[in-house]
Amino acid sequence: MSAIASITFFDICMALVTIGLAERVLLGYAPASMVGRNGWLMRGDIEE
Repeated sequence: MSAIASITFFDICMALVTIGLAERVLLGYAPASMVGRNGWLMRGDIEE
């Protein structure tokens, strides 16, 4: 059985939830120079 065939719907859902949580934590706690309006990692609409 290949690796792709062993991926389930639950695995995909959990990966999406994990990515969403990581994004929320990153936007909430990372410095504005990193994720702010002109951030180098991610451009977010947060107040500086």
